Amino acid sequence: MKYDDNIEILNIEGLDRKSTKDKKRFLFRFLPIIMIPFLSVLTVISTHSTRLVIIPINYFIYILLSLFIYLFIVGLFIIKKKDKKKKKTLKKRILKSLFVTLLIFYVLGCSSFLFLLYGPYDKFRTWLISTAMSTMNHQYLCKWFYSDDEINKVINSNYIIEINEETNTDLIDMEEEVVYENEYEEQVLKRKKNQEYKIIELEINAQKAYLAVVYDPAMIKVAVTANLGRYGQYVTKMAKDHEALLAVNGGGFYDPGNNSTGGSPTGVTISNGKIITDNTYSSYTQSGGLIGMTYDNKLVMIRNATARKAKNMGIRDGVSWGPFLIVNGKKSFIKGNGGWGYAARTAIGQRSDGIILLLVVNSNSTRTKGADMVDLTEIMSKYGAINAANLDGGTSSVMVLPKKEALKYNSSCADDYCYINDPIDSALRHKTRGIATSIIVTK
Repeated sequence: MKYDDNIEILNIEGLDRKSTKDKKRFLFRFLPIIMIPFLSVLTVISTHSTRLVIIPINYFIYILLSLFIYLFIVGLFIIKKKDKKKKKTLKKRILKSLFVTLLIFYVLGCSSFLFLLYGPYDKFRTWLISTAMSTMNHQYLCKWFYSDDEINKVINSNYIIEINEETNTDLIDMEEEVVYENEYEEQVLKRKKNQEYKIIELEINAQKAYLAVVYDPAMIKVAVTANLGRYGQYVTKMAKDHEALLAVNGGGFYDPGNNSTGGSPTGVTISNGKIITDNTYSSYTQSGGLIGMTYDNKLVMIRNATARKAKNMGIRDGVSWGPFLIVNGKKSFIKGNGGWGYAARTAIGQRSDGIILLLVVNSNSTRTKGADMVDLTEIMSKYGAINAANLDGGTSSVMVLPKKEALKYNSSCADDYCYINDPIDSALRHKTRGIATSIIVTK
């Protein structure tokens, strides 16, 4: 019995020693290794912005980081290496390998995150700031990580200087002789007899895009939500109500916090000669103005527009947004990406022969790709636009066709009118939203 008691005592003491070693290993090795990278990320972020890591929490994080670094250093001296002669079981070796692999990915992930945000290469930083700041409700995505000075530095390096001219309608000659000067001209001008429009499928930055070519500019009209001032309508509904051949989203709308009902168009809005809105409030502050069609079917862009000025210039249909990309054949000066970043986009343009171009560009499922102002300008220019402007984008960007035509591009179309592109909303769902105005093509 005495012998057995001694064995039992030795076993208990061995378990206690093992338990103590495990506790030391957790406190001086495992915990610091996990916490140091995470706290380092928060520390670096706090030196650039106090919006995510607010004061005085940042000081608490500094103290914790110092503590865990101290524990790790102490652990290097007080934790003895295991006896190499003692063989580990296969299960333990697998678990250790898995832990080490995950730890490496974790540390690399934290390091890569900081490198993207603050490293010497500013492409990601420029994309994040310009894209987030061009929205109304996602600006926090860059304000969390950058100071106002850093944000302003990027914004001031990415902007558009529009052409300071009124639209010259004399440049548009609808009797111009058909000549194919290049592949883009041929894509636009080559059509079947009596074909009212065609759609050219493109790819911009690995995203699908659709360029609608409308041969008769008299068919371009502005449709307005039937619930003006209350809430917007889906473009499919507006297209159906007007029996449109084709429709895209239109101008901007009053949308504080990107949380409105979409029922109030911004700026000047005119539909079929009737003034719908004539206000000064706008969520758009980077120039632009009224984008409208005159009674002689010419696309006109007016800065600092008022309803009276628009009527005096013979505008029959128009919406307000921007920026203006091309005026009288001259491209706006765009520095960087123009300050708008990459997103789903919609644009309108007119060629010198009167043909209207309506462009819609998809974004990807995470809303990190799409087109910037440079892309829109280049596409419009290649296809011959002498006047072109950016319309509302993001979740609003859609192109709609009647079911028969939509099925050529969207095999899942089951309604009378369907989207042929793939809109993505701010919750990353494949859907659009109700808006205030749309550009429709109708007889």
